[in-house]
Amino acid sequence: MPSLKDLQNRITSVKSTQKITKAMQMVASAKLRKAQEKAESSRPYAERMRHVLKSLAQSYAGRDDAPVLLGGNGKDKVHLLVVATADRGLCGGFNSSIARFARDHANKLLASGKTVKIITIGRKGNDILRRLFKENIVEAISLREVKNIHYSHAAEIGDKILAMFESEEFDVATLFYSKFKSIIAQIPTAHQLIPAQVEADESDKDEQVVNYDYEPNEEDILKEFLPRNINVQVFSALLENGAGEMGAKMSAMDNASRNAGDMIDRLTLSFNRQRQAQITKELIEIISGAEALK
Repeated sequence: MPSLKDLQNRITSVKSTQKITKAMQMVASAKLRKAQEKAESSRPYAERMRHVLKSLAQSYAGRDDAPVLLGGNGKDKVHLLVVATADRGLCGGFNSSIARFARDHANKLLASGKTVKIITIGRKGNDILRRLFKENIVEAISLREVKNIHYSHAAEIGDKILAMFESEEFDVATLFYSKFKSIIAQIPTAHQLIPAQVEADESDKDEQVVNYDYEPNEEDILKEFLPRNINVQVFSALLENGAGEMGAKMSAMDNASRNAGDMIDRLTLSFNRQRQAQITKELIEIISGAEALK
């Protein structure tokens, strides 16, 4: 049984930890609002770009002269997985859920005889995936020193992906990230970057089909549009991750503070009981001694 001094030291230590978790929760709460606004404001642009790309792709349906970023290079042997996570931890299962989603996808590809290459964005995802796919990771990108994510950061990543594709280092590229839904819900998501994903989804059900006339022609527009679409999708994913990380961290720190409070209550109860037992024992010894002197 620990002594009263040990219990008192442990109570003090847990109280100090609780102060830290509460402070981190408040910081995450303050950052969450801005991160959520950025993520939500990027969605309309990314979605509209996807719809425009789908409209442009319709003119190339069934044709062999489609741009390579749209139709692919005709191969499906080498897959590049771009896995975006956070650079810092203490955010619950946020990072592990993305890494697990990418890991399962990589295992399926490897089981079917495909070659897998991985680019990690964020130190935590790299640490997790390196345990199983050390030989498959071709580059690890860290944004730890970046306080605010800008389009230029996503453009650098997008340019690396395009350079690898032009060098025929892979055939299909898929981006993995976590889409922010709420403070307690972040959804691991996979989005195919190359060839560009233009399939209809649930958001297209109520959308009216509109035929557009483009100037200049579709080929010239897609030449500029397809590389920009990759950068925009990466940028949107980084913003979604930023909001998801803050939401997960806020929730995790709240749970940690509550658990610390419960532990403090249990330790205080044990401390009080042991102190009372010690006082009772001393009183018994004093009374017994007094009785012996009579």
